[in-house]
Amino acid sequence: MVSAVLSLAMIKHRLSTCNKLRTQQNIAKKQKSPTKYEDDITLSKEVPSQQCFFHTFSDAAEIKDFRKRLLTWYNKCKRDLPWRKMATSETDADRRAYAVWVSEIMLQQTQVASVISYYNRWMQKWPTLQELAKASLEEVNELWSGLGYYSRGKRLQEGARKVVSQMAGHMPRTAEELQKLLPGVGKYTAGAVASIAFGQVTGVVDGNVIRVLCRARAIGADPTSSAVADRLWALANSLVDPTHPGDFNQAMMELGATVCTPKTPLCTECPVKQHCRAYHRVEKDLVLSGERLLGKAASKYSHLPDVEECATTTGSCSFCLPTSEPWDPSLGVANFPRKVTKKKPRIEHTATCVLQRRSIGGEPEYLIVQRPSSGLLAGLWEFPSLLLEPGQEKQLKSALAGHLQTWVGSDVAVRRLQHVGEVLHVFSHIRKTYVIYFLNLNKEEENCDKEVELPASRWVTKTEFQSSAISTAMKKILKAYEAWSSKTSSDKVVKRKRDTLHASHSKPEEASVCKRQLSLDSFLATNPKN
Repeated sequence: MVSAVLSLAMIKHRLSTCNKLRTQQNIAKKQKSPTKYEDDITLSKEVPSQQCFFHTFSDAAEIKDFRKRLLTWYNKCKRDLPWRKMATSETDADRRAYAVWVSEIMLQQTQVASVISYYNRWMQKWPTLQELAKASLEEVNELWSGLGYYSRGKRLQEGARKVVSQMAGHMPRTAEELQKLLPGVGKYTAGAVASIAFGQVTGVVDGNVIRVLCRARAIGADPTSSAVADRLWALANSLVDPTHPGDFNQAMMELGATVCTPKTPLCTECPVKQHCRAYHRVEKDLVLSGERLLGKAASKYSHLPDVEECATTTGSCSFCLPTSEPWDPSLGVANFPRKVTKKKPRIEHTATCVLQRRSIGGEPEYLIVQRPSSGLLAGLWEFPSLLLEPGQEKQLKSALAGHLQTWVGSDVAVRRLQHVGEVLHVFSHIRKTYVIYFLNLNKEEENCDKEVELPASRWVTKTEFQSSAISTAMKKILKAYEAWSSKTSSDKVVKRKRDTLHASHSKPEEASVCKRQLSLDSFLATNPKN
């Protein structure tokens, strides 16, 4: 049960902070009012000056305590991850930076649990920039298969080649140079590599850090807007520990990933809850609710000046919760950050054919073709597929049959395409439905090998298919086909058994009828009366 009163230390802290707020506001009032022209220029600066105490970290003692608490917690509770081991054990700065770079690229929009095995395989195969620079894109895509966002692997390889060929194998040492010189490296990745691998005192802002900062400073504005993004980067840079910048940045991300989670944050376990505006707001709500529940008169704590409210008096603070989304007590600290409405994904339909033939040894083989070198799933392999235009769904079989002629080399009868089913796969911006068909090439059609030998297509066994650079969607399609094929085979077996059983039951009856008929004919034939 939450205590009904706040600690004396907390009360003193609030009173002290409130006095600072009042002093700041009085100073602002005494300043000369700007002219209209000056007002137009300084308008964007005026609101932040009223907010600075509430939505920023401006107290040196508070910042120092925040750093100490966070780093102490991190050293005790951090997860044991392979890239962290390499960042601390690798003495060569370039190899250390490469190891961090690979991990940060893999972790973009991907959960840690999914990345670990990929990271270990990658570093085992290409332990240095020089080794990765020698690899082919095909090899990179094969290892990346299933991890998603395949352009990340391609850019890693391009970056490694650039470092080796243009920078003598030495990674850029600062966040600014990393972002400028390496393909696919943005502001966050550059800051992470520079701080962790080279000790540059610079902050980082990713999804986890955004959540921590928005709750700590009660920032309810849209975090994707440029103004709020700039404020968050400024906050991160003001907080980063100058002696352990890499550990501090990792601690911020770790806190957001394991404690300050999106839906069910573990506030009681948070090492910096003393500095969290959102947590204080929840704490106050609980105290007041407890007093009302017990029927107590408003206590002196209820009238305590609330430092968990913005200092602006106009209600126009651009960093507070919007009036359209007021504080929801049921959400608690999860009121922050503001939930951004995601753009609805584009709807697409694609007709796909599992084209099969028998190898010389009798093993089934499947035709796969390579996608273009740019765009969605660039360079990956897939079953022959055709993106359907709007309204083309009704003629998809005939459209797919025509598309298959590229590889079969002869007209494909629409009636030969067997419908397997459908598979839904959601990309970050596309909701794609694959309509699956099956076509088995007979022996007469196997003379189409000359036509099939195209630069971007090949026949593979199931084992070869699974080790190729294919997307998760293609793996789903193969699984759907195998389930359909197994069911179809089972249905045929059941039908044969049923036909056999029916035949075995019908033969005695037919024989009996036949015998009775013969006996009657015989009787009539020998009957002298006839």
